[in-house]
Amino acid sequence: MAVASAGVGLAAGAAVSLAAQRPTLSALRTRVELLEQAAQTQHQTNFAYQQRQHWELLSKAMDDPDLAEVLDAYNGTVPPRKQRQFLFANALYTNALCYYRMGNITRDEFFGFARSMLQNPVFREYWYATRPHRATLIDTSDEAKLGRMVDDLLAQLEEADGDEWWVVGEPPSE
Repeated sequence: MAVASAGVGLAAGAAVSLAAQRPTLSALRTRVELLEQAAQTQHQTNFAYQQRQHWELLSKAMDDPDLAEVLDAYNGTVPPRKQRQFLFANALYTNALCYYRMGNITRDEFFGFARSMLQNPVFREYWYATRPHRATLIDTSDEAKLGRMVDDLLAQLEEADGDEWWVVGEPPSE
């Protein structure tokens, strides 16, 4: 009987101890959630800052042919004027990619942006010229997946009747 009483006492003590710790555990959970939210906010802030830096660097290269030479990834085969256009096409594409990564646009909206941009011959030329660059991306990255989606869309657009380009293709499911 003493053993049973001791067991009941031990169980009661454990229950009281757990009840006393519950507010502490709840407070800790809340604190962890707040820290995770703060980390996510900081990540998005850093991402937006990096996007701004990218734009500023590309803008300088578009404005200054000497700086554009630093970004010549085409081994001198693209004339300076065309290279500045490619830099601008890259800025537009990268902006849409970042918007997608940040959650500001959906995959369907990104697809619509790409479909529209692919109507521009300079953007198409840029897309073809940068194919080797995209081949170096990590296969599972968002950028690689979206790049393949745009490649597929471009192939569909080239096969379709050009009069109704806005209805060509559907974004693949993720």
